[in-house]
Amino acid sequence: MENTSLERKDTALITVLHQHFRGDVNLARVKLISLFITALCKVKTINYDRLASGFDAKANKSSSYRRIQRFMAGFDLPMKIVSTLIFSLLPEKNDLSLVLDNILMLGVSYKNVAFPLMFLMLDKRGNSHTKERIELIRKYIDWFGRDTINCLLADREFVGEKWLEFLNDYRIGYHIRIRNNFM
Repeated sequence: MENTSLERKDTALITVLHQHFRGDVNLARVKLISLFITALCKVKTINYDRLASGFDAKANKSSSYRRIQRFMAGFDLPMKIVSTLIFSLLPEKNDLSLVLDNILMLGVSYKNVAFPLMFLMLDKRGNSHTKERIELIRKYIDWFGRDTINCLLADREFVGEKWLEFLNDYRIGYHIRIRNNFM
């Protein structure tokens, strides 16, 4: 495996992130986020202990583990910053198929892989309401434009007269699985 050490001040990942965050996130945090991304690619889990093992850093594993804990407990990375970063890295930015999931996460489908783009935290159990879905789609449109959307893919819990009316009003094509007894 290629050494992905961040000892060099100018890795490609740090450069991309630092340019994108433009002062919203300081360089130390940009480097930590780079360590996270690199470790996630290696260990393929979000388990803090395993992530700490995957860090390419001179610090020992327990120090990296505490660093992860402090970062996760005390840093709020605004969704718009992350969403616009992911969107900017997409090779195609038009005719996108959006994917809506039941945890109210909106992703972009590219070559049959859904990349999470934005989400809405629900403080309840169960499915989202039409108002919450509309809020998420409107936020997407505000950030990236209606013209980037080809269609919306969603599961059978994303039905309802007002919801479908909203999609139709905004001329968003959709493919929604339906229950076999749905009229």
